[in-house]
Amino acid sequence: MTMLSDTTHIISTSVSITLFFNILLAIAIIFLERREPTSTWAWILVLFFIPIVGFFLYLLFGRRLRKKHLFRWEGRKKIGIDTLVDYQIESINKGNFEYRLSDTATKYKELIYMHLLSNGAVLTQDNHIQIFDDGQEKFDELLYDIHHAKSHIHIQYYIFKLDRLGTRILDALIIKAKQGVHVRLLYDEMGSRGVHKKDFKELIALGGEVEVFFPSIMPLINPRLNYRNHRKIVILDGRIGYVGGFNVGDEYLGLNKKFGYWRDTHLRIEGSSVHPLQTRFLLDWNQASDRQDLEYADTFFPTFIRKGDSAIQIVSSGPDSQWESIKNGYIKLINMAKKYVYIQTPYFIPDDAFMNAVRIACLSGIDVRIMIPNKPDHIFVYWATYFNVGLLLDAGAKIYIYENGFLHTKMVVIDDEAASVGTANIDSRSFKLNFEVNAFIYDEKIAHQLAELFERDILNSTELTLELYANRSTIIKMKESISRLVSPIL
Repeated sequence: MTMLSDTTHIISTSVSITLFFNILLAIAIIFLERREPTSTWAWILVLFFIPIVGFFLYLLFGRRLRKKHLFRWEGRKKIGIDTLVDYQIESINKGNFEYRLSDTATKYKELIYMHLLSNGAVLTQDNHIQIFDDGQEKFDELLYDIHHAKSHIHIQYYIFKLDRLGTRILDALIIKAKQGVHVRLLYDEMGSRGVHKKDFKELIALGGEVEVFFPSIMPLINPRLNYRNHRKIVILDGRIGYVGGFNVGDEYLGLNKKFGYWRDTHLRIEGSSVHPLQTRFLLDWNQASDRQDLEYADTFFPTFIRKGDSAIQIVSSGPDSQWESIKNGYIKLINMAKKYVYIQTPYFIPDDAFMNAVRIACLSGIDVRIMIPNKPDHIFVYWATYFNVGLLLDAGAKIYIYENGFLHTKMVVIDDEAASVGTANIDSRSFKLNFEVNAFIYDEKIAHQLAELFERDILNSTELTLELYANRSTIIKMKESISRLVSPIL
């Protein structure tokens, strides 16, 4: 009896201590962290419905990131980005900024100004853009560019798998390192699970450098699970840049039976926008490197001979940012649309501000079309996405479910004039937690090409009508209900 009493006392004490710490944590979330109400309530529910597990989930997923000195690079001053940003802001304010693309960029001066002011995103107007919507074509071109690199190769991916595709790229990098080209490879540890620095020992032995973003403090324990570098950037000789949705892995070539064909969008850029892409890489590299930071070098920022006429701003965002710059850019694009808004995204879990912008566009007579995949890669995220697009049907949005494999592209395009392509999904993870980068493009030809890709994808999609959505099964409704409750912390 005494032993039973002691056991009961221990259990009771443990429960009391757990509840005490849960209450303290809940108070901290409510009064100190100043989260949005939906996120606050979601975490409080997790803490009190699954107390012990919820406490550890919060430690892994809920902790805020310290922003101070997260990204630093003194070379930014040497290439004059800050000075150029100030000059462009002043020129727009005075009304004497020179827009080279007739009226196209001029129409979007408010959006350009916002990105300059809130993100330091320089507008460049001499870019040539090549669009890739197929993984095989994108990586064939990338390998060709790697083969012809002379000075340096900077390559950064959220997911870098050492399967057939990853090995092909690594072998190409090793060949270039043998030729004296300086190779730097940066990958995210969580995205590239199963890959380790030792896997690149031959590249490193040849003078190549490899860094890992936010590595674990010990095996299987990473307190920064929420804060991942989701960017996909490649810069070759400071003259060619890649940015978009494709990671490195065989599935991005459509070789995964679960997903089938992989539909994504990626850009190859030649022109002055390669400079801000290079800057973004150097900032990320210096954050990840535990050695001496990279300093400014002329070879990183060569002078360009005019390559094209596309106007671009490279916009970054993440938990280190004061503003949710990519989300704000998406919303501003939607608000500025006069004819149509096309959105492609694998995940659609926006906040109220984004949802209201889409509703207002629909109710204003704008042709709003949203395309999501039919194949979920994260089950809760998928049903939360399905619920959110269903909410927009009443307002008149047209919803398409892509059937030809998996849709992973992150694109917003409006009016055959302006577009955004990059790494940011339409969810709180991309808007607030992950480190992302998008190209905002002001060019009628490129916007039209992207719109044509969307319209081609409609042929491989099923339209989700209001009638179909209203008649969905009870099981689907239950999945939606559960998923939308946890969506603020997905």
